[in-house]
Amino acid sequence: MHTQTSVIVAFALYLGLMMYIGIYYYRKSKNLSDYILGGRQLGPWITSMSAEASDMSGWMLMGLPGFAYASGLSAIWIAIGLAAGTWLNWVFVSKRLRNHTEVASNSLTIPDYLRNRFHDTGKALPIISALFIVIFFLIYTSSGFVAGGKLFTTIFGLDYLTSLFITAGVVIFYTFLGGFLAVSWTDFIQGMMMFFAILLVPTTAVIAMHGPVNTAALIESEFPQGLSVLGSAPDTVTLVIGIISSLAWGLGYFGQPHILVRFMAISDSKELTKATRIAMTWVIISLSAAVAVGLVGRVYLPELLEGAKAETVFLVMSESLFSPFIAGLIWSAVLAAIMSTSSAQLLVTASSVAQDLYKNLVGHRPGDRELILVSRITVLIVAAIALSLALNPDSYILTMVAYAWAGFGAAFGPAILISLFWRRMTRLGCVAGVTVGGLTVLIWKQFGWFGLYEIVPGFLFAAIAIVVVSLLDAPPSKAITDEFDEAQRRHIL
Repeated sequence: MHTQTSVIVAFALYLGLMMYIGIYYYRKSKNLSDYILGGRQLGPWITSMSAEASDMSGWMLMGLPGFAYASGLSAIWIAIGLAAGTWLNWVFVSKRLRNHTEVASNSLTIPDYLRNRFHDTGKALPIISALFIVIFFLIYTSSGFVAGGKLFTTIFGLDYLTSLFITAGVVIFYTFLGGFLAVSWTDFIQGMMMFFAILLVPTTAVIAMHGPVNTAALIESEFPQGLSVLGSAPDTVTLVIGIISSLAWGLGYFGQPHILVRFMAISDSKELTKATRIAMTWVIISLSAAVAVGLVGRVYLPELLEGAKAETVFLVMSESLFSPFIAGLIWSAVLAAIMSTSSAQLLVTASSVAQDLYKNLVGHRPGDRELILVSRITVLIVAAIALSLALNPDSYILTMVAYAWAGFGAAFGPAILISLFWRRMTRLGCVAGVTVGGLTVLIWKQFGWFGLYEIVPGFLFAAIAIVVVSLLDAPPSKAITDEFDEAQRRHIL
């Protein structure tokens, strides 16, 4: 594809704005709380949009449409699971976590919260938590770089390696400089761009094919198997396992550090009700449109073929449907999606390394300036490793995301949920849950037993480990239960 000047101008305008935001907030990040949580000063719009933009990423515009292109309406089960998980997370976790992290010594990261929640003076919990964050975010961040590589290769015909370095360079630039505020504001802009782009493309394609009735008739005649929400499973057991695995994506929300940290950063927990409504509107419409892109794209671009190329359906449709400048803006939305999540993941990983690994391993008490420096160096190191994992252009974005999503959901989801609702939970129970959840995903993924998505056994075994070990352990101290009760009191107010 040729590099039209108008496409380059659209990209340049967008990238220039993102870099300006990074530089602007570089001057605003004066201490570690500013860099990691933006000083807890986000409003409901920024909180909700940055949470969803960092959640959905390039896989919503490329991975999910590609899956729907190949499998049809059965992709809707993943969308349903994600929408349900999003709602449950906002309703049952967001306000409790916001209040409890403030009560628990103004915790800045998820491992920081878990340590403070149980008044843990040891090093096991923060170090184990930080290690799982680094492992799974390396996979997650590399999936974003793969998406960026496919983006620039498809649009500009650049070689894949060059495309990877361009994507990583921009993400690193404003994450390295601006920290949480830069990431949150760019996520807000990117979330809005993603929303309008994912709606515009399938709607325009349907109009180009002479309306919804004609489009539906084309799908029925050319891709009839794609109209079944049950997919093409060979037997009932495989079908049930497939549906359970797809719906289980929703379990992952309770343990995603880059999403949970948005709840912790809102200025007032009372604003979370408004933020929930904004987030759910965005999610339901966007996920439905993403599945529609794949389904409509199957008849609009039947020559795209199966395999990893299917994940470029959104990009190719945009070029075919719009003028170069408009297509450039839409492609910028894809880049926005990639950058929003990759930057959030890099920041959370860097924050966890500084707060939970570095502080526990060095022989002195580091100051804010030193911890910010460690965070920024970590951004560079993690990005370099993620780039090395993204070198294969035939990697499936959705497969990589699914692995990392399961890892976080199983390692941290049960620990976060139970710690917010059960005052009898103990430190050893938390350590057991995080360890069992993370290891189960790592092991189950290698063997793929029963074809069941690894988040299901990981989440279940972690929850059991937390309850069993906590009950076998001595009850938590009065200071811990009093703090828990104070957080619950704030939740009710």
